[in-house]
Order: sequence, then structure tokens, then C-alpha cells
Amino acid sequence: MRWILPSPANPDFCRAVCEELRVPRFVAELLCRRGHTCIDGVTQHLDPKLKALSDPFLLPNMCAAVERLLAALDRKERIVLYGDYDVDGVTSLALLTRVLRAFGAEVQCFLPLRIEEGYGLSTDGVTRCLETLHPQLLIAVDCGTSSVIEIARVRSAGVDVLVFDHHECQAALPECTALVNPKLGSDFHYLCSVGIVFKVAHGLLKRRPLPGFDLKQYLDLVAVGTVADLVPLVGENRLFVRRGLLQLAQTRFVGLQALMEVAAIRPPLYPVDIGFKIGPRMNAAGRLGTAQDALELLLTEDTARARSLARDLDTQNRERRAVEAAVLTAAELQLAECFVADRDAAIIVGAEGWHPGVVGIVASRLMRRHHRPALVIGFDEAGRGKGSGRSIAGLSLVQALTECGSHLEAYGGHEMAAGLTIQMGRFGEFRDAFHACARRLLTDDQLQPRLHLDCELTLGEIGYPLLEQYDTLHPFGMGNLQPTFFARRVLLVAEPRVMKEKHLSLQFRQGRHEARAVWFNGADQDLPDGPWDIAFELDRNEYQGKVRPQMQIRAVRAASADGCEQRSLQS
Repeated sequence: MRWILPSPANPDFCRAVCEELRVPRFVAELLCRRGHTCIDGVTQHLDPKLKALSDPFLLPNMCAAVERLLAALDRKERIVLYGDYDVDGVTSLALLTRVLRAFGAEVQCFLPLRIEEGYGLSTDGVTRCLETLHPQLLIAVDCGTSSVIEIARVRSAGVDVLVFDHHECQAALPECTALVNPKLGSDFHYLCSVGIVFKVAHGLLKRRPLPGFDLKQYLDLVAVGTVADLVPLVGENRLFVRRGLLQLAQTRFVGLQALMEVAAIRPPLYPVDIGFKIGPRMNAAGRLGTAQDALELLLTEDTARARSLARDLDTQNRERRAVEAAVLTAAELQLAECFVADRDAAIIVGAEGWHPGVVGIVASRLMRRHHRPALVIGFDEAGRGKGSGRSIAGLSLVQALTECGSHLEAYGGHEMAAGLTIQMGRFGEFRDAFHACARRLLTDDQLQPRLHLDCELTLGEIGYPLLEQYDTLHPFGMGNLQPTFFARRVLLVAEPRVMKEKHLSLQFRQGRHEARAVWFNGADQDLPDGPWDIAFELDRNEYQGKVRPQMQIRAVRAASADGCEQRSLQS
């Protein structure tokens, strides 16, 4: 791994930010390096306001969508929301259902069965939806952008269709009453489906205000879906999540209350609470079976039922983790036989019996562990495979799968995450084609993992006042990554203490100052001789009612003067 030191920050701009906004040096430097060039932009980043939200009618086709919804409300039509089984899909359905019901609409939700019906508006899913729910208006949420044939079939049955989606647009678009997808325009590409639904609700309320209805109280649902879908926390997404986390801490929804109790989450809340505690539990239902439990959890008003559903989701999440661990172990064994790091620019593994509900998580783990685009495919007894991929910077999965599309039954997704369907007999030729494509698109430099450092801190700067200023930079996530700090030439005060047989507790000294750090999964590392350069993240550590900053080590190396070329140990 190469350590990449931060580029110099504009000293005049940083000085102005520090003086006018009274923030410490590292805040000004960090925001300068992340593209801020004016004081107003920094102010908005540090203290975003809901009044800064843009007009919802700037989204493509929003006007037509709102008009059709208002007509459905006036005619009291049967509205069916057809969603996806991931967290973004489920929170989108829950938010739109609650908003439309507040307007007095008759709303029912439909979630496809992941194993039997697949993703989105599949033939089997559409058939079951039409036969069981008999919609007069069908709204596809978090799916539908590429469902040309399926939407034509729904319309041939006399049903109008709206699509609220954020997936990539293909050359052919479905003919429907309105396709609200930011990718059709020049802005808001960062929104996921729950963010789009929030904008739809905002549009409805602008056209027809609803006395006593406060849309801000639903930002907790928006925050959960946005963080879990790993979309960039930039623009309005950052505002949604920042305000949504505050709303989540005092949520009015008994389902979210119950889920936070099960997950042992306490305020203050951060995106990691969603990403590692709430999101996986909500996703577990859809990964191993039906996402109906997660949707019911977000819609129920019964506290006892909410607690029961939360416990069930917690149990399903533990089962999911066991299935995931088994597939990951099998995938690594397969890689040990066929993967050559100096040769292969991608990872493609697959086997019969791998559960399709966990292949995406396994692909993500393989991608991070080996720094390669990774595709993981699970085949059923009939030889039909469903796979999921995760990529690294430099390779768009949608582009690569398009180039290899002749070997696939279906595919779709984003640059960094995508899904596919393939027959087992085509696996070998597809693997070869994808390897060749990745080798051509990725340079050797892109295939070398890097540790990008954001800002240098001394141990003397790390204290509670710094932590308070650091909190103004939240929320962190995709597009606004948690900063990685570094400190030069630190010494160990004592031998590292091993915790739970795999973590390290460390006490450092730099000059006259000392600081404690923890290195998760660092116990098996061969540590270099001191002094060290250390790379770390900052987090809150609350113990016996006292809050202190805690350094979480990401990597260490023997202290070096060159700054970037020396390889490091990484956690």
C-alpha cells in the first residue's frame, strides 16, 4: 500500500476560513482539499439548512408525476407501490405509503420475492402483482428505469405507471406517465430512491398543502435509505442525512425505535449506526427471504408488533452472517486456486448453492480485501446464476458488463455496484471476457491499493475541543469520506496490549504529548521498529460518562522522510 500525502491547501483561503469562522486549521485544510473555494460554501457545509433544499420540480418529469398522483387522489384510485427488497426500496415504500395515506389515498405495497421473482419489475413479479392487487395506478419505486417490456405489459392491462428510480438509464426508456429519474437531467444524480420519493412528497405538498403534516419528521426514513444505499453524501443527500440522524434519535416510528433497541443504538447517531447496525438488520429479511417484515416494521403503529419484528430481523441477520461467512470462505478457497495478483485485474468466482442474497456482500468483502473489481455468482440446481459485483475506482461495472453482455441473460446497476444473470454453461467464457475487459480498462497503478491521507495532526492537537469541531464535518460516507489523519515519528510508551485476542491497545508519545489508540484486528501484524508514522481516524469514545477522542489506527510504518512511497501495514 502506498501512502499518498495530501496536496498543499491554499494558505490564504485556509487562513480566511479560520479567522472568519473560528475553526481550527485541520477543518479549513480538509474542506479546501475537498473542493471548497468560498466562505459561503464552507458555512453551508458546516451548518446546512433545510431552507436550502431546491425546488422539487427541478427533477425531470416531476410535474407530470405530481399531477397524476393528485388525479389518483381525487379519483380515489387503487394505488400500488411496487418496490425493491433492499433498504432503499423498503424505506422508499414506507415513506411514500405514509405520505399518500396522509392524503387519504388507498395504498398497497408489493415487494417481489428475491429468489423466485428476482429484482424489480420481473415477469413473474408483475403477474403476481396484477393478479393479487388489481392496481389502477402502479408506482415502481427503486426499479423500472430499464423495464421497457414489463411496463408495456402493465399499461396494456389498462394500468397507468409512474417510475421513481435512480438507476442508470439505458438507450430505450419505458413508455409511462412519468419517469422521475435524476439521471435524465444534469443535476441530483447523487439521489437514491428514498431521496427522490422525499422530493415527490415535497412536490405534492407544494401543490396541495396538508394541514398539520410535517415532512421533516420523515427525514429519519430518508437518512436510513440514503446511508444504506451507499450513495454519495454530497449536495442534498448530506443535508438529508445530517437532519435525518437528528430525527432518528427522536423518531416517532415505533419500528425504528424497536430496531434501535435491538441493535443497542444510543444517541448521538452517526452513519455507521445505519451502515453497520440498522441497515444489515433491515436487509437481512430481503436477502434470505422476503423483505415484507422490514416494510411492516416501518409501517406498523403497534409497539408490541414492532418489537417482535425487530427481534425477528435481528435473528435473520445472524443467520445471514453465517451464510455469508460460509460463501466467503468458499470463495477464498476458489481464489486460492485461480487468482494471481500480478496477472488478474478482476475477481470472478461462482458455485452452485451460493445464496444469491449474500453474493453482493461477499463481492464487497473480496473487493476490499484484494483491491480488485469482484463478481460473485451463485448458481441454482438448474444452472441459472445470479451474481453481484463491486468495483474499484477506474472501472465502471455497467460499462464492463455491457462489453461482455453477449454472455449474460441480464445485467444492470451502477458504476460501482451491479447485478447479473447468467447460465452456468456461459460462465467460463464470460469470466475470460470480463478479465480481458478489466485488464484493458485498469492500469497497474489503479490496481495498487493506496492510503489517501487527508491532514496531519500532532498528538498535542487531539483533545475534546478538536472533537467538537470535528463533529461539524459529519456525516461521513460515500463522497464525503471520514478523514484519515496522520502523525509523524511517534513512539510507543509501552508494549501494545492485546484485547480480545485480535485488537491492540496502544499508547503513543510525540514530544511532550501522549495519546491512546486502538487498532482493530491489528494483533496479528508484525510491527516495525520505532519511531512510527501512523495513519488513523478519529471517533468518540464514551466511558463512565466522559467523552474523549479515540484514535483508530488504519496503518503504521517505520517513520520515513519521503512521505509516500514506503509500504505500510494496514488494518
